[in-house]
Amino acid sequence: MGDREAKRAELLKAAIAVIAQEGFAGASLRKVAQHAGCTTGAVTYYFANKEEMVIAVAESLFDQFDAQLGKGQDRIDVRVGFQRWLDWTNADDPAPWLAGFQLLAYARHEPAFAAVYQRRYARYRSALAAILARGQDRGLIRNDIAADLLADQLSAMGDGWMMMFPIEPERFQPARVKALLDATIAMIAPPPTATGKVGSRGKVR
Repeated sequence: MGDREAKRAELLKAAIAVIAQEGFAGASLRKVAQHAGCTTGAVTYYFANKEEMVIAVAESLFDQFDAQLGKGQDRIDVRVGFQRWLDWTNADDPAPWLAGFQLLAYARHEPAFAAVYQRRYARYRSALAAILARGQDRGLIRNDIAADLLADQLSAMGDGWMMMFPIEPERFQPARVKALLDATIAMIAPPPTATGKVGSRGKVR
């Protein structure tokens, strides 16, 4: 069982690399086999067809993403979460997030594949909303906007940064990343009180 799982993981890694380089259209089972140094038959032993392989790749990418963001999830630290998000984008191996965006473009044409993105992304937004809600309860996060709306806004910001990073890398130098994170935290912090100190408002019901 261990060898089978290891081989499947190896093929998924190869598929991610090929999709990142070739896009969805160019990612054939044969190219994945060549990249992994095995036969096409070895790939079809694990994945019956290209669609099954691509869905498995999408699930694997979300697993990696969840693992990256899930460290220390009991803490209310949105800044750390965003930093990990950007670090993942700026990793030595950009293949995972590049493949993710390649597949996202394809998902709009394939309902079964889109369902994977909808389900996994909804899980992420729900987890982020729960973290924000705990922050609101403790007066650390503004509570004049519902936690689920804040989660939607923050995730959209992160998606935009990840999408533009390879196009405008100069926007994401360390000093500017720090400034972006500072601005993000300022936007979700409780508004200042009359004394000038940061405080929290009563919840909107």
